[in-house]
Amino acid sequence: MQSLKDTVKEVIFAVLTVTVVVILLQIIVVRLPWIVFGQFLVGVIMVVTGLILFLLGVHFGLLPIGELIGSILPQQGKVWMVIFFGFLFGLVVTIAEPDVRVLAIQVDLVSGGDITSHLLIYTVALGVALFVGLAMVRVIYNIPLPYLLVLGYGLVFLVAALGSPKFMPISFDAGGVTTGPLTVPFVLALGMGVASVMGGRSTTTDGFGLIALASIGPILAVLILGVIFA
Repeated sequence: MQSLKDTVKEVIFAVLTVTVVVILLQIIVVRLPWIVFGQFLVGVIMVVTGLILFLLGVHFGLLPIGELIGSILPQQGKVWMVIFFGFLFGLVVTIAEPDVRVLAIQVDLVSGGDITSHLLIYTVALGVALFVGLAMVRVIYNIPLPYLLVLGYGLVFLVAALGSPKFMPISFDAGGVTTGPLTVPFVLALGMGVASVMGGRSTTTDGFGLIALASIGPILAVLILGVIFA
């Protein structure tokens, strides 16, 4: 019950600030048609309700199951299984990520269908999946995170120099939207679960940094798409 109250307060205070600013603009400056403003208010109510339900689902469902799966997989004694399911979960949660779909729809619209929403979604998802799999390798073999980040961003700059310039801003936006409300909790929970059962590992040291690593994947994947389209 306390978790429900805290979630409701968090969402209301987060959305209330935006709502108050828009209302002030409506009264003082913008003066949109009342039917449009009414749609905004209805949208605010729907957003608040949706966010409350979503965050409750994350806390009660996604986080526990992600951490539990992450802690059970290494106990099977098969490294390939941990890496494969890290890849698989990275793929499916990114496909389901709302932020990725919003970006894909906008890019499809702006590009006139040259870069379709489905192509971008699956490209981004594949990039995230590959680097979540790499993140599992890092946790298992205790590879220092800075080495992988330097190598990853080195590849990003190299591929960016070879591809189409119009894909560069899309790629970095793709890296940003993958740090959304669905991908982050599940991937973090999965990584902390794996780190928690590896001997001599710290969940703080090894469980975090996964999102920084995973966000390189979509940037690199979209830039490679730019090389193909160039």
